[in-house]
Amino acid sequence: MIDDLNAVHPLLPPAAGAIVLLIAAVIADLVAKRIIVRTVQTVAKRSSVTWDDALIEHNVIGRLVQLLPGLIVFMGVQFVPGLPDPLVQLTRNIATGYMVLVSTMALTALLSAANTIYASLPVARTRPLKGFVQLLQIVVWILGAVLIVAAILDRSPLLLLSGFGAMTAILLLVFKDTILSLVASVQLTAQDMVRVGDWIEMPQFGADGDVIDVQLHTVKVQNWDKTITTIPTHRLISDSFRNWRGMSQAGARRIKRAIYLDVNSIRFQSADEIEHFKRFALLKDYIADKEQELADYNASLSEAVDEAVNKRRLTNVGSFRAYAWNYLKHRPDIHKGMTLMVRQLAPGPEGLPLEIYCFTNTTVWTEYEGIQADIFDHLLAIVPEFGLRLYQKPAGSDLANITAVRADQGDTMGKRQ
Repeated sequence: MIDDLNAVHPLLPPAAGAIVLLIAAVIADLVAKRIIVRTVQTVAKRSSVTWDDALIEHNVIGRLVQLLPGLIVFMGVQFVPGLPDPLVQLTRNIATGYMVLVSTMALTALLSAANTIYASLPVARTRPLKGFVQLLQIVVWILGAVLIVAAILDRSPLLLLSGFGAMTAILLLVFKDTILSLVASVQLTAQDMVRVGDWIEMPQFGADGDVIDVQLHTVKVQNWDKTITTIPTHRLISDSFRNWRGMSQAGARRIKRAIYLDVNSIRFQSADEIEHFKRFALLKDYIADKEQELADYNASLSEAVDEAVNKRRLTNVGSFRAYAWNYLKHRPDIHKGMTLMVRQLAPGPEGLPLEIYCFTNTTVWTEYEGIQADIFDHLLAIVPEFGLRLYQKPAGSDLANITAVRADQGDTMGKRQ
């Protein structure tokens, strides 16, 4: 039959052989995808283990079966009649390059599947490996590219690798971000600085939310408004950011807010006011202890003991500070095992700041805001009971009242004249 084809035209035997070889490769590819791959997928779905699901998800088996057409062409091209030896060698080289390409794709898919399997383990939350897997995939692709070029050119891969020495500076420039990201990924993992699920805050990138993915080059943060912010991995090392993981692990969230009091309203308390405050359940013990302390101190004075200026006396701001501390101490939603204090800060143009510093026993945002609002609702409302005034910059109504008072004073002066 070959002689008959050769008698018709010398190129018919090699052309017919090449067509038969290509048809055989296509049929092998279809059979492998429709039978082998589907059979493996069916078995994987019915199995009780989960690691095989990752192999199917990343199409590892589908990549491997693609080696079959290349292998058929590589082995069968030598049997094509009348095909020149240089063309046979070129075809084998191209088939080899194709098989290296498919093998590279299969290996990178296998690495992705391994990362998926690892990510399902509890240890993956504290020690993610996605960045390292991506780095390995880059290395695999670089080596695969070298082997493909070497296979097509029919040269040793070592000969091509030796030429990279002169390209070191160019390679460092091209892979600068990758190198920086690799170093950053190692530091982030080794020092456990960021995990998936951490709440981080990085204002310079507009990031304020939960970390949803840590990759070689980027870290993805889902903000509270459900937008996604992408941060270069190496910027988490070079720049500062806030990680709220400690708060979540402690089970408490800090309240740190000040009430600003008008300094002009601070004064000593009269005896009637002290008796009035003794009716406050939260101040009864404080008043009794403080009166005893002041009485002992005043009794130790040797001279001018009757002069009020020489005595220590209760102040309204001190009583309010003690009331606020006892109020926080008796609230069931305030954490008793962490710092709790009410302190005075340095007075300034906005009055005397009385800072509330405590921790709620929940980290749920809505519950925390409700507790904080409830505390300050009560404290702000009870400030006038102590003869204190809250500081507030003059608003429109305040200026209107001042104008009205001055107008009344002007009318009074006019009538007198």
